[in-house]
Amino acid sequence: MSEREQLMSEREREQPWAEIAAGYAFDGPALDLGALLWDGTCHPDAQVRIPLPMLNRHGLVAGATGTGKTKTLQLIAEQLSANGVPVFLADIKGDVSGISAPGADGEKVRERAGQVGQEWAATGFPCEFYGLGGTGPGSVPRPGIPIRATVTSFGPVLLSKVLQLNQTQEQSLGLIFHYADSKGLELVDLKDLRAVVAFLVSDTGKAELKGIGGLSTVTAGVILRAITAFEQQGAGAFFGEPEFDTAEFLRTSPDDGRGIVSVLELAAVQDKPQLFSTFLMWLLADLYGDLPEVGDVDKPKLVFFFDEAHLLFNGASKAFLESITQTVRLIRSKGVGVFFVTQTPKDVPGDVLAQLGNRVQHALRAFTPDDAKALKATVRTFPNSAYDLEEVLTGLGTGEAVITVLSEKGAPTPVAATRLRAPQSLMAPVPAAELEAAVKGSPLYGRYAEAVDRESAYEKLTAEQQAAEAEALRAAERAAAEKEAARAPRAGSRQKEEPSLAQQVVGSGLFKSLARSVGTQLGREISRSIFGTAKRRR
Repeated sequence: MSEREQLMSEREREQPWAEIAAGYAFDGPALDLGALLWDGTCHPDAQVRIPLPMLNRHGLVAGATGTGKTKTLQLIAEQLSANGVPVFLADIKGDVSGISAPGADGEKVRERAGQVGQEWAATGFPCEFYGLGGTGPGSVPRPGIPIRATVTSFGPVLLSKVLQLNQTQEQSLGLIFHYADSKGLELVDLKDLRAVVAFLVSDTGKAELKGIGGLSTVTAGVILRAITAFEQQGAGAFFGEPEFDTAEFLRTSPDDGRGIVSVLELAAVQDKPQLFSTFLMWLLADLYGDLPEVGDVDKPKLVFFFDEAHLLFNGASKAFLESITQTVRLIRSKGVGVFFVTQTPKDVPGDVLAQLGNRVQHALRAFTPDDAKALKATVRTFPNSAYDLEEVLTGLGTGEAVITVLSEKGAPTPVAATRLRAPQSLMAPVPAAELEAAVKGSPLYGRYAEAVDRESAYEKLTAEQQAAEAEALRAAERAAAEKEAARAPRAGSRQKEEPSLAQQVVGSGLFKSLARSVGTQLGREISRSIFGTAKRRR
């Protein structure tokens, strides 16, 4: 019998909720989520917890808007950090930055702490703040250390999702990447990709893909227009160098060993859901590609919270969903836990939902027939329960949730209605000046702040085109000189034959350059992972 069970009186153990409480009496390290609710009463001695080693078995935090999902993320992230586990949080609305500062004491906080048996103390946690890309429209700086990816490493599958291409166009984009990879044409930013597409439909380059399907002018035009529209939205800054190393997310504080909470500020791009949801998937895929297998661990290497998860799945192709499912299934063995955050479980495909062993379901509303249908579907995703879940889920207050997690043995715990603890950090954004100071004071700022534009596909193809044009001009000048000389031929001399078109092409600088490229780049094609993302060479 555990110490917590011994604290219960004989009378308490006879209560219906005692069996539920016993399901959360773990012996090993665990995160305290809150106190059990039964029949409208909160029982502070019956703590609802989640074993630390089970955090890499993935999870779901769901609930209607305004029910407290963000504060739940903050509560879990705080305790993970305190246990030396790094955390990644996507901050869609700009209100998670307060995790870096001590919370504000007050009557409501003290009341909640007393109700759930919490020893509350104002505490801030070590944070790094990131932002997608370096600048927005009009060169407006984005908050946070810039996170950029090269187009090459992002890969054709994820880029097709961002550009909203159909299946045929996605396949054509895959051919373009294949060609660029095999020829050593690095796609660092979007102008590199545009240059390669334009070359492959030019008179000189259109034959390059004939052997593997070719690229139609119409499809190339669609891709080029999508790239242009994407850049006009200010998204071009998200691609480039220095490329972000996702291993930065795995750090702990050198002072006290607490896990660093990486907060990706997305408020500036919340109107581009396709972009930031796909970028989050790239971060996850990059981690999967780089991390070694570790199997079951005492605590996760990283817990990754994927906010607004439904945006990732909206309009996703079958192949894209299969890639997500495979990544989520396999990344657990790399020591990474993934929590999807959305409104209802039905936002997450069944194959992905089946892998989410830890569930925190906040209140749902049933104002419309669709709401009622979603409520019934949510109830069916839970194990058998002593609660009337339809009634409980519609009656939960802010900061309350229905919870089931995986026990230390990997079995689901009893469903428990729970009043959640209060976060110990600030439940509001930190002032902009403090955020800016934290960003610029980070040791990572100097590494990633300034974009670098080195020689890549655009520069190489431009140089080859200029060389070809110069060679063509010289050939034209030689032809003109020979024609002039032919007007007054010497006695017995033979007029030099003008080179054929084929000879001119073979002799051009562009042809020679590409021929050299075939030889020197042989065997250099980039290897790609599940999503077609390039495997990083560290």
